[in-house]
Formats: sequence, C-alpha cells, structure tokens
Amino acid sequence: MSTDPTGMVDSIDSSDSGPTEDEITFVKAYLAEGSMDPALIATATDPKHVAEREARMAKLRTRDWPNLGQYRSANAAEKTPATAVFIGDSYTEFWQAADPDFFANGIIGRGISGQTSPQMLVRFMADVVAHRPRCVHLLAGGNDVAGNTGPTTPQDYKNNMLAMIILAQAHGIRVILGGLTPIQAFPWAPTVDPASRVTELDTWIRLTAKDRGLTYADYPSVLADPGQPIKPEYARDGVHPTAKGYAVMRPVAEAALARALRDQNLRTGEPRR
Repeated sequence: MSTDPTGMVDSIDSSDSGPTEDEITFVKAYLAEGSMDPALIATATDPKHVAEREARMAKLRTRDWPNLGQYRSANAAEKTPATAVFIGDSYTEFWQAADPDFFANGIIGRGISGQTSPQMLVRFMADVVAHRPRCVHLLAGGNDVAGNTGPTTPQDYKNNMLAMIILAQAHGIRVILGGLTPIQAFPWAPTVDPASRVTELDTWIRLTAKDRGLTYADYPSVLADPGQPIKPEYARDGVHPTAKGYAVMRPVAEAALARALRDQNLRTGEPRR
C-alpha cells in the first residue's frame, strides 16, 4: 500500500523533488572548462540510467506535475528582499550553478531542468510573486518545442507566457523576456526538428517585449552569429551553455535588469518596496 499523502494535506515532503547528487555532479562537470570525464558521459547516457531517470521523473510528475516541491523549502526560508526572480528551465537552473555570485543579493534563481511554460505558469505565484520582486526574468520555450510535457502549439506557449506576464504586471512586477538562441537538435528528443520553431518563438518574444513595453534580453546576440545556433565554445551539446556561455550572458542580463528597474522607477517615481 502506498504511503504517499493523498488529497489536500497541511504539508508535503518535497525532499526528493530536486536534482540527484549524480545529476549535480554531471552539471558541474558540463559547466567547467576542459574535457569532461568519459565515465560521467557514459553513465549519463547509459540506457539503464536514462530509463531510471525517466521513471523517477514520471513518478514525480504524477505526484507534483509542476514540481512545486523543488523550491518549497527555499521559498519558505528566503528572507532577503527580492530585486528579481529568474524563472525558467535548465538554462536558468544551470546558470544558478555556473554563477552563484550572480544569484545573490536579491536575485533569486527558480529554474527547473526539463520544464515547459505551463509548468512554470502553475508555480509562478509560489516561486515568483510570493517573493514580491521588482522584476521577473522569464526564459522558456525550448522544452515546449521538444514536447517535454506532450504535444503543444505555438499559441499554447504564447498563452502561457502572456499569463505569466499579466500575473507579474498585476502585482507591480516588471518583466524581462529572455531571448531564445536557435537550436539544431535536442539530444533527448532526436525526432524533433527545432530550428524553425525556436526562431518563431524568439521572434514572438522580441515583438511582445516591444509591443508591451517589456525588456528583451538579447542572449542570441552574444551566444551565436545571427540566425545561427549557439557557438561550440559556449556549449557542449548545442543547447545548454557552459560557464563560459553564462559569462557572456551575464552582462546582457545585468543590462536588462538595469533597464527594467529604471523603467519602473520612472513609472512610479521611486523603487517598489
């Protein structure tokens, strides 16, 4: 008989919601300079290991589809006034590991590897709005294209992003939209051809930022040549930046934060508390 809680309960054990120690070790090695240990790569790509991870993630999605548990304890413990919350997928979660000094002094990272925009929308109140940040940084879309949570459409993605934008604005939070760099292939979804879809979403992100007076963080301009996928010196797998990639992204993020905060101050006359 299962001992997992059912129905509405007063508290939930979320201790197994985050990445495993093996996954953390792999990400740190991926981010670092130099060649990766072949043994780490062999373990990560071993069919048995992949199947075990997929089974664990499937069980987690059944119990906690948006993975509200990953940051539940951290949210409750957070005491620092929030300047910005970065919500997203592996791009954001790996960034937290690559540059922890950036995610300090009021900048909070809430990335979860593998997530799609509908999952982020469900956790937006708990992982973003509850912190009462002055800005939110949204970076999402690749996993929607890959179909990580099933088939979807560009309009579904747009609706989810617009819902998060509207939620943020309803709470006086300025919005930064992160740009999507073209992707040629997903290692975990080899049957998907993502290039034109990712470009389509990034075009929409740019236009939405312009039309709605939001801030666009132009990561494609520093990670790749115009219209091209991420440069090999910034990624090992053609998708995820290494620490070197995040190093060139950071000034773009800092400039976007400065613009968003300046715009907020001009609108209100003083910083939001």
